[in-house]
Parts: sequence; structure tokens; C-alpha cells
Amino acid sequence: MNKRMLVFSAACAAGALVLTACGGAGGSADVTVTLKLVAADYGDKASNSSTVYWKDVAEHFEAANPKIKMDVRVINWNDIDSQVKTMIQSGSMPDVLQTGGYADKVADDLLYKAEEVLSEKTRANLVDTFAEAGEVDGVQYGIPFVSSARALFYNKKIFADAGITEAPRSWDDVRTAAGRIKAKTPGVTPYALPLGPEEAQGESLIWELGNGGGYTDAQGAYTLDSKANVETFQWLKTNLVGPGLTYANPAATDRKTAFADFAAGKAAMLNGHPSLIQMSKDGKVDYGVAPIPGKDGALDSTLGVADWTMAFKAGGHKEEIRKFLDFAYAKENTLKFDEMYNLMPVTEDTLEEMTSSGKHKDLEPFFELLPKASFYPLGDTTWDAVSAEIKKSGGTAVSDDPAKVLGDLQKKAEQAVADQ
Repeated sequence: MNKRMLVFSAACAAGALVLTACGGAGGSADVTVTLKLVAADYGDKASNSSTVYWKDVAEHFEAANPKIKMDVRVINWNDIDSQVKTMIQSGSMPDVLQTGGYADKVADDLLYKAEEVLSEKTRANLVDTFAEAGEVDGVQYGIPFVSSARALFYNKKIFADAGITEAPRSWDDVRTAAGRIKAKTPGVTPYALPLGPEEAQGESLIWELGNGGGYTDAQGAYTLDSKANVETFQWLKTNLVGPGLTYANPAATDRKTAFADFAAGKAAMLNGHPSLIQMSKDGKVDYGVAPIPGKDGALDSTLGVADWTMAFKAGGHKEEIRKFLDFAYAKENTLKFDEMYNLMPVTEDTLEEMTSSGKHKDLEPFFELLPKASFYPLGDTTWDAVSAEIKKSGGTAVSDDPAKVLGDLQKKAEQAVADQ
């Protein structure tokens, strides 16, 4: 052995006492890596905050992987987009992010491909349609976390008190029912219309689909100010908001408020997802679920939503991330989260468990709707930016001039496409 090799070997031996061995396949064995996890909060109060869930997952993962520590941060839906943007701009990116969109991060080349951070077994366990929805240009980056579909929830007692015998099927039915409820049940919001910054993009699209509209055309180009969409918001403004059949200011009202009001018996109907089931039961509300009313009748489709997990390259912790994601996507964890919030699964084993156990009868209407669901343009790398703009100002289309509000949004969407 020559002198150069002796010196190198001695340096390696000394270095191993500090942090890590020099070189070799086991070089990182003595390093403790901390993964930063940032996740959205699905709870409506401290006792059911997603913080409880993620810290439990992290604790069990750390016990099984003592050389990996988890730094868990859970952020409410109103703030997560802006806070993650700040993290990215400051260079303090998470290793794993669980939120509502991924495509803009793909555009900035920030993410690992799914195949790089998921084992073959975990990837094969993802429901195909959702895995495909996580693709950009045929490559999967977004890893589906939970799924949901939307349906109309209505309070059976309030409906009965107003002499309404069945769920509305058309927009005219909604208007008529809301008017009767306002006359017969003072103090109740007839239709809870949440167009605030929490999820204006969701409520907007549900109504637009009811008029044959939507956010994009068949070629994927944005159509935010299409004739159908403008007509939709004009109808809402004239028939529900103007007559006082909704909240006074829908653009400042979040979904969380609407759900809480329905669960407290203070709202008669709204578009909801499965998490509202348990909230309604807790509030002793005798509720019904029906297909989304469209302009001319009940829709045979609905808005489908998937939230996403993604892995950032900046920290260089690919192998540690893979271990964590494989652990987090194990059936015992995904089933626990789905049951905690009455959401629908995105993995085959959890789907089989939920549909065969007989414990989820309340979800059957949503399982039926989801295969026909329409989705946001998730694979468009500008969607997160466009969605953020809709959240900020889209709701004002029911109080201001719909054509102007949607026209301004269309210009911003076109600029986002031009800038990419």
C-alpha cells in the first residue's frame, strides 16, 4: 500500500468517528438524515387535525428506521400554497409535500419522478386512473394520496318543513327549493355557496360542468371565460345570490364554513364530499345525498378530486424518501387516513378493504360517481398558478360582472401559458 493510500485510509477512519465513513456502499450508514414533510390539514378542529395522523406515522417510521428522522409540518388549506411557494423561493424546500397540485413544480424541474421514489410494489398498488392523472407528458411525478367525488347534500328535515319531497335535480329545482326554504325556515342558509379562497376552483367547476362548461377545451386550452361559464355565473348571481338564497358574500366564504353550517343544521343544501358524512352524523343532521343538479337535470358525472404527494430533489434524499413513501402508502396507514376523513382511496388494497368490509355503506354513492368524474387539468404545468388566481378572485363573479371577472382570469391563464 503506498503512502497516498495510507493517508486516505487514515482520513477515512477519522472521518467515520465524526459523521460518516469515506466511500464504500455503506458510507451513509452512520448518518442520521432528517426528512422535512409538509402536509395539508384535512381536519376542522385540533382534535382531528392531520398533524395527529402524520406525527403518528412519523413516530412509527422512525422506530423502524432509526437513521431517518421526520420533521412534520401541517398547514391549513388556505395557506399551504403560499407558504410552499415561499419555501421554494427561499431554497428551504420540503423533501416530501402532500397538497393539492404538483404540475407547477414539474415545470420548474423540482421533483423526482414517481418511479425514483416508490418501489415497484407501491407503484403497482396505485389505482391506474389516479396514477395516470399524476403524469406530465407521460411521466408520473404526482403520487395520488386521497380521492374524492362531489355530490349534493341536503337536510331532509329542513326540506320536509318547507314541503319539499325530493332532492333537486336541475338548477330551477335548486332555485325553487331555496326560495321555499327561505320563506319557511328563517335563519337557515338555503344554499351554502362557498366561493372563498379555500376552494373556489372546486365549487366553480361543479357549476360550470352543469352547463356544459369547464376550465379547458378538448385540446387542453383554457376556456375560463367561455360563453357557458359566463352564463353559469350570471345564473348564480341572478337566481341565488341576488335574491339572498346563499351567503351574503360567497367570495369570502370558505368550504370549511359551509360544511360546519350544514353539520350544525344551519344550511339546507350544498355540494359536498364524503368528509361531510361524519360531520353531519356528529351534528345529528338527517341528511340525503343526490347527484349534482345541472342546468337541465341531474348530472351523470361529477367533479373528481385527487390530492397529491410529491418528492423534491433539492435535498438529495432519494433513498430515504423512498423508504418513507413505501411506509406511508402501506394499507394500515392509507386506510386509517381515508377512514379518519371519510375520503376514498387511491391504492388497490385499501379500495378492496373499504368496498368489501361492509363498513362504508355511506360512501357507495361516491364510489358510483367517481368513475365518471371530471378532473382539474392537473397535468398542465400552469394549473397551480391558474387555480391560485381562481381562488383569489373567481368568487367575485357572482357579485360583479361575470364576463369581466372570468375574462380577467382568462388573460392571466393565457399569460401563465405564455410564460412557461
